[in-house]
Formats: sequence, structure tokens, C-alpha cells
Amino acid sequence: MGRAGATTDRSDGAERKCLATGEIQPKHGLIRFVLSPDDEVFPDVMGKLPGRGVYVASERSALEEAIKKKLFARGFKSQVKMRGDLIDEIETQIARRLVDLISLARKSGQAIAGYEKVKDWLIKEEARILLQASDGSARGKSKLSTPYKGKFVGCMTANELGMAFGRETVIHAALASGGLSKRVVEEAQRLQGLRELKGGNGRTEG
Repeated sequence: MGRAGATTDRSDGAERKCLATGEIQPKHGLIRFVLSPDDEVFPDVMGKLPGRGVYVASERSALEEAIKKKLFARGFKSQVKMRGDLIDEIETQIARRLVDLISLARKSGQAIAGYEKVKDWLIKEEARILLQASDGSARGKSKLSTPYKGKFVGCMTANELGMAFGRETVIHAALASGGLSKRVVEEAQRLQGLRELKGGNGRTEG
């Protein structure tokens, strides 16, 4: 799906160069893009689509610069088409990915929701990641602390956390150590980067 001249993806490396900043960064903090057959720039959030791709840091400012300066055309060495809501679509896809990962953790017994359950996990040191809704009460959220040597995710809304747990809304949740916890933190960091200029949707500690 790519075009000649774009960065060739290699399976033996974990870092790529950001098209906007020129910095070499770990792949998990970047968004991969490929060209569709009709030369439209397409976000490959999962990083699994075939073809050559280019990468941009998962930060709204970097993506805005890449679009404004027509860096995708330079990166692909081709005339490209861009959808007007590209950044918002990327944000939606990553948020959906994060919801799916937390849902998988819940189904495998690695995630729980609810203030009392989360508090219990924190006391017993069973929690590895504390998740709290960005639009939840600051006073209520302040009563729970990030696990010792653990992580905090605060970029998701109560509705998004609710979807992960099959509820209407969730304010407090926690993940135990496991194969999904690292991926949840990585996706949350990408989501946070896209939301950091939109009015303080919480923070994510990596």
C-alpha cells in the first residue's frame, strides 16, 4: 500500500524516525501511516498493515505540523490525499483500542472497577495500574494513589472506561500485573499525546 521512497518497515528494530520532529523514538509512541491504493494517507494504529509506511509521534502538535507542512507527501515521495478529520480519527481508533485492551484484561480477571474494589487492590498491592476517568471528581480521585512502582492512566473519560467494563460509566479502575498492562500503558500514552492540547483530559504516567 506504500510508495517508493517511504521508510521501509523492518522487523528487527523497535525505533522509527518521526516525520515531523526528525527524532528517533520507540515505535510504541508513534503512529504509522501507509498509503491506500488511491493515495490517501491512512493511519495504521495497530502497525500491522502491509507496505511501506512513515511515522509521526503520537502528539497532536506533531500531527498538525505534519499535515500543515505537507510532510506526508515528502515522506511518501508522492502526491497524497488527506481526510479533514485525520487526527480525530486517530484519536478515536486509539481510544477504541485502549477500551478493547482493558476489556480483555477484565475478562481474564486482570482488571476491576469501582472505588471500593480498587481501594482493596491497592491496599493488598495487587494493582499495577490505577485508571481514573479524566472527567471524574478531582476530590474523589484524590483519595486513591498510584500503586508503588506502578502506573497511572488518566486520559480516558468515564464513558470510555465504562465501555471497557460493560457499564455506563466508570470513574475508578485498576489493572494487575500481566501481559496486557504494558500495552495498556503504551496505548494510554499515545492517547494522552493526542488529547494534551484539548483541555486537560488527565495525565498518564509512563
